[in-house]
Amino acid sequence: MNNSLPGVILFIPGFFQVLGLTVINPNEAVVATFFGDYQGTIKRNGLSWVNPLYKKKKISLRARNLNGQKLKVNDKLGNPIEIAAVVVWRVGDTVKACFEVDDYVKYVEIQSEAAVRHLAGIYAYDSMEDDDLAAQEVTLRDGSGKINEMLEGELTERLSRAGIEVLEARISHLAYAPEIAGAMLQRQQASAVVAARRQIVNGAVGMVDMALAMLSEKQIVELDEERKAAMVSNLLVVLCGEKAATPILNAGTLYP
Repeated sequence: MNNSLPGVILFIPGFFQVLGLTVINPNEAVVATFFGDYQGTIKRNGLSWVNPLYKKKKISLRARNLNGQKLKVNDKLGNPIEIAAVVVWRVGDTVKACFEVDDYVKYVEIQSEAAVRHLAGIYAYDSMEDDDLAAQEVTLRDGSGKINEMLEGELTERLSRAGIEVLEARISHLAYAPEIAGAMLQRQQASAVVAARRQIVNGAVGMVDMALAMLSEKQIVELDEERKAAMVSNLLVVLCGEKAATPILNAGTLYP
């Protein structure tokens, strides 16, 4: 009995030391608390010893992807749209991630959805106006770079309180809701046709003006106002027409 007592005495400290051994993998941290009191965070990789009386919680510091689900929201103009975003994030502050929120992973999901909804509500899906001023406004469809920057900035602000670092955020899906997709497609097509015809007319007017100026400068023919009007009309018909023009040669005169 007396011979086994020294072995027992040596075994207890050794067992106590073994219980404190903790393996920390790359991009991993261990948060230690002692009876509710925060003691520190260990980020050194490899085998470390931590007081066995400490409560240890491992947290991954690796980058994670959040592939948000499609959300049906109304844009700035009230049009129902479908929108989704992809967020790349990781834990930057282990203390905030552990103690500022209940579940930081769920917190990222909920706040990301809220940020996407808010962003969709302050911008229009597309500019439906024809003037140049409206064309310069940022829209969800055309301002992808600016929209992604604003989404990343808002997510950074929302998630910083949980110690989350946003590495990248971008819109992954954007479309009109099915119930208005057909009508909006027709409207976009009509706007495109109007814009194309406007460009054609602007170009035709410039070409007519250039033709009249060159005829006058080189004194090829003297045109009175009536002949100028006729030439302008003919040139505009040829340049703005959708079908190839069939020229008719006039061997006589415009006057009876």
